[in-house]
Amino acid sequence: MGRGRVGAAGAAGAAAVLLLVTGCSSRSGGEGGRTGTPPAPPATTVSSAPPAASAAPSVAAGGVRVAGTLTEGLRSPWGLAELPGGDLLVSSRDERTITRVDARTGRQTSLGVVPGVVPGGEGGLMGLAVRDGWVYAYLTAASDNRIVRMRYGGGAGDRLGAPEPVLTGLPKGLIHNGGRIAFGPDGMLYAGTGETGRTGLAQDRGSLGGKILRMTPEGRPAPGNPFPGSVVYSYGHRNVQGLAWDADGRLWASEFGQNTWDELNLIEPGRDYGWPVVEGRAGRAGFTDPVAQWPTDQASPSGIAYARGAIWMAALRGERLWRIPLSGAERSGEPRAFLKDEYGRLRTVLATGGGARLWLVTSETDTRGTPGPGDDRILRLEVG
Repeated sequence: MGRGRVGAAGAAGAAAVLLLVTGCSSRSGGEGGRTGTPPAPPATTVSSAPPAASAAPSVAAGGVRVAGTLTEGLRSPWGLAELPGGDLLVSSRDERTITRVDARTGRQTSLGVVPGVVPGGEGGLMGLAVRDGWVYAYLTAASDNRIVRMRYGGGAGDRLGAPEPVLTGLPKGLIHNGGRIAFGPDGMLYAGTGETGRTGLAQDRGSLGGKILRMTPEGRPAPGNPFPGSVVYSYGHRNVQGLAWDADGRLWASEFGQNTWDELNLIEPGRDYGWPVVEGRAGRAGFTDPVAQWPTDQASPSGIAYARGAIWMAALRGERLWRIPLSGAERSGEPRAFLKDEYGRLRTVLATGGGARLWLVTSETDTRGTPGPGDDRILRLEVG
């Protein structure tokens, strides 16, 4: 499959072009990967200097521009979290490592391998979150998916402490392991899980698979959860991949569909989002319809972020960045796509700078992409 993808050296010149795309077809299974065996990932390299200041025109309202490449040569990057002061932590799903990336120079510092991670299929070391001197990680272990936390910083310097369990017993499989974690504006920890290909788990409120979970930082059911004594916050999900809150504190989540529709959902406590009974909008009593949906070849949605009145959604198989404008709890216009086929599969997007900028992580070295020179990378985006 051909792509007009630009390399790191050419990113700044091509980045000023805003790409609006349409199209439609379908796919099934997993993260919407290509068939066949991709070439081996390139050796790790580091961008040691920040992108030069440019006189590029300002970004039009509702648009996005790639301002440069922060760093490259990452292997199977998945989770991304911002430290106090602005530097980034990025996890490698398959290498089981966490790397610190200097947000100014792009310099990479390895923090080492996280013990107990057992990669396989779509599982491994996935989502990251940072709070009060702890690094939280969602990972696949020998018997389950789980959330752990590790001390970082302070007297320990650039070393991670030993993992401490926060929540264990999440179903694991070769596919649909979920993996996104984030702290909400209420100070609680949220996690998106998958049903691991066992579709019945999504409707089983006694299972942690196919859910969005809400818990205290220590892993206990959060006060005010809809089901007493349970960390389950919403259910009926196939494979939640992105979590983000808008300016008014509403929770949004992206989710893989199967053969027909990928989804962006507004999450409300106790609601049933339909899987496997319905996929996409159904208008059926008892189920909550998505706010936006896409043919599955246009999305395979992964991470999301909120910035400048819109949700920004990274697409894996769709190889583009979607912008979904919002007005309160509703969509205020049609989704627009940017960067189509320019950087390949897109895994994670994170808002920074008060929503004026985004960090965007590519995902070509995850065994389902076609790695090129410089893959994988973290891009710096300016938002209009």
